[in-house]
Amino acid sequence: MSKKSPLTLVKEKFGDKQQLVAAVQSLGEGDLWLGRTARDRGKDRGLENVSNAKLLRLHAIFSAVKTEFGSREKLIAAILTKELRTGDAGYKSRLEAYPVPRLWDAYKSVARREKRAVKKEKA
Repeated sequence: MSKKSPLTLVKEKFGDKQQLVAAVQSLGEGDLWLGRTARDRGKDRGLENVSNAKLLRLHAIFSAVKTEFGSREKLIAAILTKELRTGDAGYKSRLEAYPVPRLWDAYKSVARREKRAVKKEKA
């Protein structure tokens, strides 16, 4: 069985690209979104010009972060706690500059390392 194309996934889940863009924007509003698109910088290109694959990835990441943590600050706090660096202000300020997808990847990496360490201790 072959993998479905991003366009097929968009049509199945959202109907069309405009609805997917609206869903990503609604998830990203408030404390999850960093103004890093061209439109946020005063240009005329926004999320409508982003590929379907990237929009699907953004939607999945924002959905996971919103359900598991609720905000960027809580995600950053979870990363700092798992890495045992809650008092490191410089590292925290660097994490605050990262967009949500990069923070989510960092959290998953830290969680995976922690899981491996626990498994290694048991063995």
